[in-house]
Amino acid sequence: MRLGLVLAEAANGLRRNASMVVSVVLVTFISLTFVGTAALMQLQIAQMKNYWYDRAQVAVYLCTTVSTAAGCTDGEATEEQKAAVETQLSSDTLEPFIDEFYFEDHQQAYENFQEQFEGTPAAEYVTPEVLNETFWVNLVDPSQAAVLVESLAGLAGVEQVVDQRRYLDQIFDVLNAASYTAIAIAAIMLVAAALLIATTIRLSAFSRRRELGIMRLVGASNRFIQTPFVLEGVFAGLLGSLLAAAAVVAIVQFFVQGYLAESLSFTFVDLGDALIVAPLLLAVGVLLAAISAGIAITRYLKV
Repeated sequence: MRLGLVLAEAANGLRRNASMVVSVVLVTFISLTFVGTAALMQLQIAQMKNYWYDRAQVAVYLCTTVSTAAGCTDGEATEEQKAAVETQLSSDTLEPFIDEFYFEDHQQAYENFQEQFEGTPAAEYVTPEVLNETFWVNLVDPSQAAVLVESLAGLAGVEQVVDQRRYLDQIFDVLNAASYTAIAIAAIMLVAAALLIATTIRLSAFSRRRELGIMRLVGASNRFIQTPFVLEGVFAGLLGSLLAAAAVVAIVQFFVQGYLAESLSFTFVDLGDALIVAPLLLAVGVLLAAISAGIAITRYLKV
């Protein structure tokens, strides 16, 4: 097979169908950018889970004078009830599950509240007495929080026992929903890109039908005829993939690391993660284009 002739035929096809090629490049670019974004979001979620789940605590909220829970009918937790909770936390039953725990009284809770909600109306009206005194517990394995909840929830003077991971789960559910939405949009766009590539190749083949007929008459093999068309699709897919890879790297470098990481105290994906995703986008784009173009020209030649 003469490589120069094949490449010349591919270049000729790209020139004849320049507008369609641009459309293929743009659709491939947009769809693969969604794919890359979804992959980075999944990496972000995994990193956040590893970081925050290990730091999630179990909060044992004690009764206050305004508590309405069933276990708080006698009002604020007494010193004896606080001591009973501390004794339970230090017992041989719970000790293997607990890394450490500490007690936060009304004044400490008030100071933390004022710091967290400084400048808001709530900070002006809240008094120390209405804030729960709390035992904060760090677990050896945060996934075993249910053991602590079952052990302490029924003690006198305890308003409620809260596993902070349930708040994190709500955040991660929202992030997962956004990630799955991006994946769904990307899948639809990839189908559109595949159909557009196939249409472009069929139009290119139709515009050169007389040339293809002559090539068949002189004994050119199907492989020789098909290769330029496949190269046209691969070129368009590769160009769209390169743009998508560059966009993903730019988003991480200039938006995530350059803006979000400086504004928020979270662990974010970095350039290394983007450089892992980028080659995958290239592979997906080229493979999609090659398969779509190959199927399209094979079916056209059989007609």
